[in-house]
Amino acid sequence: MTEQTEAEQPGIAAAIVVADNRVLMVRRRISEGQLSWQFPAGEIEAGESPEQAAVRETREEVGLAVSAVKLLGERVHPKSGRDMSYTGCTVVSGTAYVADTEELAELRWVALADIPEFVPYGLFGPVQEYLDSVLNP
Repeated sequence: MTEQTEAEQPGIAAAIVVADNRVLMVRRRISEGQLSWQFPAGEIEAGESPEQAAVRETREEVGLAVSAVKLLGERVHPKSGRDMSYTGCTVVSGTAYVADTEELAELRWVALADIPEFVPYGLFGPVQEYLDSVLNP
C-alpha cells in the first residue's frame, strides 16, 4: 500500500459565499488541526476547474445553488499543507442548511467584524481583501 504524497492529492476548492452582508462559514465534524470553522470546500475532481468545484461543494455541503464570481487566489494552506483555491460566490437560490451531515456539524452566516472569532489566525490576504470590498461593517 502506498500513501499519497501531498503533490498527488487533489487541490481543495473553497467557496467564499456572500449574501445579506455576511459570509457563509461551516464547522467540520472533524477539524483539520486548528481548522475548525472554514468556508465550504472540498477536493477538485478530475476535469473540474476550481470555480466549478467550489460551486459543486457548496451545493453538496450546504444545499445552496451559487455562481462563481471570480477566482480570488491560490496557495498552499499554511495549516493543512494542501493546495487551496478560493472562489468568490453569490447565492443563486436556496437556503443554507447542513446538507452533508457526515462532514459538517453546523454553519453560520458571519459578519465581517466577527470573522476573527471563527478564524483567529487570519484569512488568506486575497480572501480578506475580497470580503473587505463586498461586506460593509
